Amino acid sequence: MAQAKNGDKVRVHYTGRLDDGSIFDSSEGFVDECESDGCGCHSRPTEPMEFVIGDGNLIPKFEQAVIGLEPGQRIEVKIASEDAYGPRADEMVAVIERSELPEGVVPEEGQQMEVVLQDGTPLPVLITEVTDTTVTLDANHPLAGRDLSFDIKLMEIL
Repeated sequence: MAQAKNGDKVRVHYTGRLDDGSIFDSSEGFVDECESDGCGCHSRPTEPMEFVIGDGNLIPKFEQAVIGLEPGQRIEVKIASEDAYGPRADEMVAVIERSELPEGVVPEEGQQMEVVLQDGTPLPVLITEVTDTTVTLDANHPLAGRDLSFDIKLMEIL
């Protein structure tokens, strides 16, 4: 049977966990296709994730873990934070005056928004604190500073 190698287009199912065992992402589950009330009566299994090994669109150690697998095989890989989304960076957190927010924006803790840098580059941020006068914006990736574990199953080599 063929083994996955660099340059192959593959389909995998995966589940990502944090050190405490909580799941932060998974390709295995169901999508609710019910348009009326989200009742779940028309759900379907999610599709495996498709990518090309070595294209650099995913965490490199995730891609490398698939190399050598045959369809149907599973692997569990632990990826240290520095090899995933890097360490948390204090310089990626900013406290701004509420008056600096666009008109009509009502900030709430946990809200995601996009700010535009001076060079026009959009930057996703998370509102982590709101006071009467200030808003704290965090541009760190939500998984920065976290070690990650993935259970990966190679479904097919395309």
